[in-house]
Amino acid sequence: MNPLDVLIPAAHAQAAGAAPAASPFGFQGLLFPIVLIAIMYFLMIRPQMKRQKEHRAMLEKLAKGDEVITNGGIAGTVSNIGESFITVEVADGVQLRVQKGAIANVLPKGTLKSA
Repeated sequence: MNPLDVLIPAAHAQAAGAAPAASPFGFQGLLFPIVLIAIMYFLMIRPQMKRQKEHRAMLEKLAKGDEVITNGGIAGTVSNIGESFITVEVADGVQLRVQKGAIANVLPKGTLKSA
């Protein structure tokens, strides 16, 4: 008797039987990640893409005289529109030049005068 037989039991050959059945978890194991990716797409990726599309459309519609708010919270009136920069007038004679992407919202006309 070998001393290792006490710690590790000897494996005995078994008679060859039928082919092993396919694991029932094979398809389910693959289905879970696919469902998880689909849920992430509809809850996270798709809404973000929709917001980006709306933001691009808003920036394309900007016109001189529109009242806007920047991402930094500065409110003003658009006085000049360039290809990648916009000049925003925040007070009489005070103009700021910001990137187009920094415009967060377009306000309804007359909002700044009433505030």
